[in-house]
Amino acid sequence: QVVLVSGHLDSWDVGQGAMDDGGGVFISWEALSLIKDLGLRPKRTLRLVLWTGEEQGGVGAKQYYQLHKENISNFDLVMESDEGTFQPSGLGFSGSAEARDVVKEIMTLLQPINVTDVFDPADGTDIAYWMRDGVPGASLHNDINKYFWFHHSQGDTMTVQDPNQMNLCAAVWTVVSYVIADMEDMLPR
Repeated sequence: QVVLVSGHLDSWDVGQGAMDDGGGVFISWEALSLIKDLGLRPKRTLRLVLWTGEEQGGVGAKQYYQLHKENISNFDLVMESDEGTFQPSGLGFSGSAEARDVVKEIMTLLQPINVTDVFDPADGTDIAYWMRDGVPGASLHNDINKYFWFHHSQGDTMTVQDPNQMNLCAAVWTVVSYVIADMEDMLPR
């Protein structure tokens, strides 16, 4: 059984792609790194996917889905961060009402950093195939007021990334992915 965390490696043809979507790649990598560094071993596999071809119509996601859809019943949750890594406010979520209740309970663990909201729905080109077929999905919800200042521009460089905000985003990604991967049962469909 798998909990998938992800961001996409490709960026637009201008700028560095540090925010879109280097931030999503970083927090996905960091989540797994933190879990490993803490010596935690969840019951399910945590799988990092760094998508490619998102900007060219999601061809990487489509290929991955085609290769793994036969095991769809083993995918517990698919997570994607693709709207920058600014101050997080919660999680976008798509799934059953019962699964949403579980996710809301998990988000209470993030009260110390004031990131507890669950929004509807989850969003992400790279996880859309899975969500369409009933796999619960999650996306990082953060303050995107400045997102389009840099999106697909020469301004999308590392200087727009705030390390403290990225750490908070990584904390959200780490807690959610680990807790769901370590629960006794998969999320209800």
